[in-house]
Parts: sequence; C-alpha cells; structure tokens
Amino acid sequence: MERDPAAQSALEIALCYPGVHAIWGHRVSHWLWARRMRLTARLVSEVVHLVTGVDIHPGATLGPGLFIDHATGVVIGETAELGADVTIYQGVTLGATSTAKGKRHPTIGDRVVIGAGAKVLGPLTVGDDAAIGANAVVVKPVPAGAVVVGVPGQVIGRSRPAAERGSNAAGTSQPDLVGATLESLLTRVARLEAELAEHSERARQADSAGPADQQSGHVIRPPREGVWYGEDFSI
Repeated sequence: MERDPAAQSALEIALCYPGVHAIWGHRVSHWLWARRMRLTARLVSEVVHLVTGVDIHPGATLGPGLFIDHATGVVIGETAELGADVTIYQGVTLGATSTAKGKRHPTIGDRVVIGAGAKVLGPLTVGDDAAIGANAVVVKPVPAGAVVVGVPGQVIGRSRPAAERGSNAAGTSQPDLVGATLESLLTRVARLEAELAEHSERARQADSAGPADQQSGHVIRPPREGVWYGEDFSI
C-alpha cells in the first residue's frame, strides 16, 4: 500500500498481486529448504513459479518488507540475500556468473530499488539505499546510496542528500551517460580544432621566417600505443 499508488485496498493486493503471492510461496519453500526437505521445497517453488511468473530459489534469503512490483520475469538465485524494504520491478535477475559451489549471487542491502529489466550478477554487494536503473547490468559492487545506470553498469554518486530526494529512490533523476560522453567529446574536438588552427598559424609564420624556426612549432600526434592521456570521460 505504501509503495504502489495503484493499490486500492489490502484485499486487492492479497488477491491480485503476483509479487505478494510469490513472496508468500517463497516463505513456505524456504522453511522447507532450511529443514532439509529440499525436493519438496523445489516443488513448491516451481508451482509458485508457474502461477506467478516469479522464479525464486528456495535457498534465497529475503528480508522483511520486500516488494516485487508487476513481478513477471523476476529471477532470484539460490545464494542471493536481500535486506529490508527492497523494491524490485519486473524482469529483474539476481543471478550468478559462475557454476562453482558456494556464494554465487548478489547481496542486496536495505531499501535498495532495482529497476525493470536490471541484471545484478555475481557475489557482489549492493549497499543500502542504492538504486539500480532500468536495464542496467551490474557486475561490480555498488556503494551505499549510489545510482547505477548503463551496460555495463556505471556507479554515479548522488548530488542531493536523501532528505531532499524523498523516500522513493526510484524517482531519482538519473544522468544521461551517452549525452554526457558526447558533450565531453565535442568539447575535446573544439579544443583540438582551436589548437590545430593555432598550430597552422605558427607553421605559416615559421615558413615565412625560415627553416630554423620550424623546429619549435607544436605538432599534434596520435597517442602512443593507442592510449590517450588527459581528461577522464564519463563512460
């Protein structure tokens, strides 16, 4: 009721929200899993998967207050751990990058928001109050309070404190990395063109002054071994 403005009543949520049904089913399957009734636990989770479209392994640990909105296509792996008051949207995968035994899935902190279609892969940690943008692919740890966008996911520091952003982290404006990168490139091109024009003017003056002065002219050359040095780009 707190996190979905479309919800009209508690009865509607109990009857019509597959994300709620999936969590209820997981509480049962996880209880069975913890008591070594592994096959029964998997059977329960598969029935829940067929009914809700949400695939949560019985071994996953879900904290209190989890909200799976729209729910369809959500996958949560065996060793995933979710903190309190996490919000997950449709199409999210908390998956693994290895088939080795042991910890293979992410650990999600408290009050994290994971946008639609996002993929968080591997035994990494997402800090408290972080937000994962829609369709982002996260393969590195995420600091607390950060925003992650893009493929592969880039960690963006928030410029405003939590009190100014409000309680809904999903509503946080997220930067346009492609636009910022293009702006940075255009700025560099403009500087290089200005520098080239200055160099051309110096070369013209050197030609008129004689060969002795031509040695001092600045020359723009390609980077050595394909590495450019200078400003960092937001990519």
